[in-house]
Amino acid sequence: MTDESVTGQLRSPQSPRSGRPADDRNTAGTSAVVSSTRAEWFVPAALIVLSAVPMIAGAVRLTELTGGAEITPENARFFAVPLPVVLHIISATLYGVLGAFQFVPRFRRRRPGWHRVAGRVLVPCGLVAALSGLWMTLFYPRPDGDGDLLAVFRLLFGSVMVLALVLGFAAIRRRNVVRHRAWMIRGYAIGLGAGTQALTHLFWFLFFGTPGEFPRALLVGAGWVINLAVAEWIIRRRSAVRPRTRLSS
Repeated sequence: MTDESVTGQLRSPQSPRSGRPADDRNTAGTSAVVSSTRAEWFVPAALIVLSAVPMIAGAVRLTELTGGAEITPENARFFAVPLPVVLHIISATLYGVLGAFQFVPRFRRRRPGWHRVAGRVLVPCGLVAALSGLWMTLFYPRPDGDGDLLAVFRLLFGSVMVLALVLGFAAIRRRNVVRHRAWMIRGYAIGLGAGTQALTHLFWFLFFGTPGEFPRALLVGAGWVINLAVAEWIIRRRSAVRPRTRLSS
C-alpha cells in the first residue's frame, strides 16, 4: 500500500457535485428532522397544558370526595350522588391526555398499533365524559349562577360530542379514515372545552370581575364555539392540503 493510497483513505469524503462534505449534509438533514419532530410535539404539549386547569380542578374535587371534606352548599350535590362526577373527572382526564397524542402524525405512523389501542380507550372515555356531563346537567341541583341558558348549552354541546364520537367510530368501521378523523377532532374539541372556558372566564375576571348568570353562560358557550372553530379550520386545512399533495405527486 502506497502513501498515496493511505492519504486517499484518510481524506474526508466529499460530494462529487457540490464539493461539500457528506457529514455537513447529514447534519443538516438530521437537524431538519429534529426541528420537525419538535414542532409536531408542540401540539399535544399545548393541548395538555390547555386541559391542565380542569384536570387540577377535578383532582381537587376527587380529593374532597375521598378525604371527607366539609359539605357545603356548593359541593353537597356531589356528596349526595358521587358516582357521576367521579366518572366524569376520570374519563375526561384520560380523554384529554390520550387524545392529545393522536395529534402527532409521525407518532401515529410509527406506532399504528398504539393508535388503535388508544382509540379503543378514547371512544368509551369520551362517551362516559359526555353522558355523565349530560346526567349532571339534568339531575344535579343547579348551583348559584347557572341558569337555563347555560343548561341548554351543556345539553347541546354534550349531545353533539356524543354524536361526533358515534359518527367517528362508525366511519372507521367503514374504513373511511377522512370522516373518522374529522369527527374525532370535533369530539375532542368539545371535550377540551373546559380548558378554553377557563381562559374565557379569566379574561372576564380581569376586566369585569365575577360574571353574572347571562355572561357566565356566554363565556362557557364561547369556549366550545372557539374550540369547534379551530377544529373546523384544522379539518378544512387538511382537506385542502391533501389534493394539492396528490397533484404534486
